[in-house]
Amino acid sequence: MKARVGDLAAAISGTIRAMPAPILADAFSHHVWASIRVLDACASLDDEQLATRVPGTYGSILDTLRHLVGADVFYLNVLQGGQPEPFDKPTSDIATMRAVMEAHDPVWQRLIAGELDPATVVIEHEDSGYETHAPLGIRLAQALHHGTDHRSQICTTLTSLGIEPPEVEVWELARQDGRYFTVESTTAVEPSS
Repeated sequence: MKARVGDLAAAISGTIRAMPAPILADAFSHHVWASIRVLDACASLDDEQLATRVPGTYGSILDTLRHLVGADVFYLNVLQGGQPEPFDKPTSDIATMRAVMEAHDPVWQRLIAGELDPATVVIEHEDSGYETHAPLGIRLAQALHHGTDHRSQICTTLTSLGIEPPEVEVWELARQDGRYFTVESTTAVEPSS
């Protein structure tokens, strides 16, 4: 029987055991990291480039960035029970949006670190007097999907300008922090026929 390194270390120390990371920790770390990378890629664009629109996307690069960050503010507001975060969407510049996203990383991590029940209904109280009900799992999935969708749209627009978009896939994040790598196998693999 082979023991895994983590099991062996725990058996030897007997007293120190690391708390497991929340299952969504990497997903939300990626969400914030990728958003910051896109913001950084757009920081050197001039006003004309920031105003670029491509059919099939949300709007201009700047409008899409503001929408992306504004939605993140909104999702956290709803999920934290209506604790509003000041964010002036119509006037936010890239440096401000970057600071907002940086501040969101620990907030998302604290939020998902608790004992979460994805079926818990979260109620959004709208200014119109209506309430929108949706399970926590759906709201978390929407936050991740929304970010991915709009980052992709911005990268498409950058490409249309002849600008290489940043690498924002999850593999790149894992590569950067050393959790994704390739080594030569010591075992020969027979080609399948």
